[in-house]
Amino acid sequence: MKARIFARSLFVIATLVLGTMAAPLWAAAADNTIVVASTTSTQDSGLFEYLLPIVKQKTGITVKVVAQGTGQALDTARRGDADVVFVHATSAELQFIAEGEGVTRYPVMYNDFVLIGPASDPAGVDGKPDIAEALRRIQEKGVPFVSRGDRSGTHLAELALWKNAGIDLERDKGAWYKSIGQGMGAALNFAAASDAYVLSDRGTWIHFQNKGSLRIVVQGDKWLFNQYGVILVNPHKHPAVRAVAGQRFIDFLVSPAGQDAIARYTIDGQQLFYPDANNRNVAEP
Repeated sequence: MKARIFARSLFVIATLVLGTMAAPLWAAAADNTIVVASTTSTQDSGLFEYLLPIVKQKTGITVKVVAQGTGQALDTARRGDADVVFVHATSAELQFIAEGEGVTRYPVMYNDFVLIGPASDPAGVDGKPDIAEALRRIQEKGVPFVSRGDRSGTHLAELALWKNAGIDLERDKGAWYKSIGQGMGAALNFAAASDAYVLSDRGTWIHFQNKGSLRIVVQGDKWLFNQYGVILVNPHKHPAVRAVAGQRFIDFLVSPAGQDAIARYTIDGQQLFYPDANNRNVAEP
């Protein structure tokens, strides 16, 4: 009996000792895991699938991505449910910082938006360099247009383009304007199935496999510039934020090694994103 009690005591003591030794290891692993709330375009373009293993190798940081529209991603961070936001709507990002929710905004990279449309081009906009004129023609002819309608960076950019074209959507939209409240991949699928026009970031378009009869019809206008930024969520407002690991992730993205990794992400020889971390004064048109 005494031997059994002694053996059980040894087991309990060993368990406590091992548990005490393992706790710092578990804590260290947790501290090196961060949540990044990001736009769907960084996910749907395949960038994260390519980039995050490099981040892990270079920094030891494991990144868990919550891919949402930019507005939703910023709201996730406002609730303290993310450590970093990586999005593409400059005005919304600056507002986020002005609210005290974020620390500093770092430009990371850019690409551009493109207007996608069916090969039949019922609005007659193919090859026109003026996105405002293209949108006016789509509205005048009442041909189908798909909007993400999800408060994403792409959706906010689309709304700004309609406004810049002199079109009041509240007054002028009709059955031709389809707001679906979904991500970029879903919007492209919807457009492919309904021979509709849709605004897309170029990265997701290049990565998109179900192109069907869709093609780029308008590109190159300065108003289609698409800037991405990264922000550490304010740890003073949200104490659970893993600020050290989050800042290390940001530091890697804007470092020469991180910028080079972003530049090297290509599909079929096409570069999807262009690093610009050194341009701290970058602004959208």
